[in-house]
Amino acid sequence: MNKNDTDQFNLLRKIKSKPEYSQRELASELGFSLGKLNYCLKALKEKGLIKINNFQKNPNKLGYVYKLTPKGIAAKTKITIDFMKRKMKEYDELKNEISQEKL
Repeated sequence: MNKNDTDQFNLLRKIKSKPEYSQRELASELGFSLGKLNYCLKALKEKGLIKINNFQKNPNKLGYVYKLTPKGIAAKTKITIDFMKRKMKEYDELKNEISQEKL
């Protein structure tokens, strides 16, 4: 998984956990600049992984709500599974390396 995929995955996780995050809150939580956050949000929206609803006309001034689409949920799940497979493979390789060193 490259850095961009990792950033997008972390953003998908944050959106899933709290769709009403403000852009400033998301950027702060992820350690992103607002520009980078907007770039990632736009990329996820173009891929069809999130929907962005604007509620600025709402008297409560909620702003935006981010929602994972079914495609976004599937992508997040696939990335998670791929990550776990890679970590399990690394674990097995380290375990084999340690057992070889004991011989």
